[in-house]
Amino acid sequence: MKRAISELIEVQEAELDNILKFWIEQATDRENGGFIGSILSSGVKVNNAGKGAILNGRILWTFSAAYNYTGNKKYLEAADSVFGYFINHFIDKKNGGVFWELDCKGNPVNTRKQAYAQGFAIYGLSEYYRASGNDKSLHLTQELFWTIEKHFLDRENGGYIEALSKNWKPLEDMRLSEKDANFPKSMNTHLHILEPYTNLYRCWKNPILEESIRNMIRIFLDKIIDKNTAHYQLFFEMDWAVRSETVSYGHDIEGSWLMAEAADVIGDEALIDEVNEMAVSMADVTMKEGADKDGSIFNEREGEHLDTDKHWWPQAEAMVGYVNAWQLTGSDKYLDEAERVWDFIDLKIIDHDLGEWRWRVDSEGLPYSSDEKVGFWKCPYHNTRALIEVCSRLKK
Repeated sequence: MKRAISELIEVQEAELDNILKFWIEQATDRENGGFIGSILSSGVKVNNAGKGAILNGRILWTFSAAYNYTGNKKYLEAADSVFGYFINHFIDKKNGGVFWELDCKGNPVNTRKQAYAQGFAIYGLSEYYRASGNDKSLHLTQELFWTIEKHFLDRENGGYIEALSKNWKPLEDMRLSEKDANFPKSMNTHLHILEPYTNLYRCWKNPILEESIRNMIRIFLDKIIDKNTAHYQLFFEMDWAVRSETVSYGHDIEGSWLMAEAADVIGDEALIDEVNEMAVSMADVTMKEGADKDGSIFNEREGEHLDTDKHWWPQAEAMVGYVNAWQLTGSDKYLDEAERVWDFIDLKIIDHDLGEWRWRVDSEGLPYSSDEKVGFWKCPYHNTRALIEVCSRLKK
């Protein structure tokens, strides 16, 4: 490494504080409550933008995790506020589960039930319980766990379907977003059900939850990962027939450490060994195929076409995935690579003038003026989580 580990921790903790300051000072919706649904890259606030369950679940996780890491009570106060807004507006009190989107005033406008959104509600609420000890938060996470297991679990083929209507009826269009393919199962949804289930298990040692985590890890190892390439496959039929050839480098490296975390939390030694071996392989492939010469991570590849844009979140996840591989192997090449990604983030991704991180830059490192700084998918979760994870791991 070019710098001492203590220096890297210091600069990353300072950036963590900068990001959280931006969300408190710039993104808080002081007129309608909660957080503003959209802020442009220029800093212009779109005050009538809708509010998404994904963004708000992630914000709840962010401030809760920040308090758990720093002990700073202003972050717990922020988490308290997000918790109140989330349970008052996003929870469907009639049918159960979490609405997909509200209008700027907090009224439901898209009431579909996406498994992905239920997962992020569990992720935010379980972290908030770990921060606050609020029993209502734990009870809600438990209810949402049973909701996912009841309505989304495919008991015949294993895994979870994508989406249902507000009252749990089938939908023809199950896509998570407009850019996704319309198939009943996806890697992305499974990754972000595994992640909150793992966090929930930290505070609720339920044997059915544990078995669900174990089953999902096996699905990743046996169905989702292409063992010939160590890449995730992205979309599937109900019987797990593969329906995608796209490689997502950010998801590969993110999933590598999330799988390892899940196996470690449930304490299955045989599974830990198998997952850790795959996690290192995935880090190696990301470094070989998905990294530019400066260490930054390309967005994705479809066939022979490489999307050379550098989105903010794969850079964040690469830092954690590389540090995880360093911890597993002791090889300093992974730590060096994590530092190279951080240098790119610091130079090109962080907006040092207006705050927070840019959505993406092109192959020349130039940002897109049309991108959002805050939005349905542009959130403080990937970057704050990466900074907390990297600093926590380095301190060990």
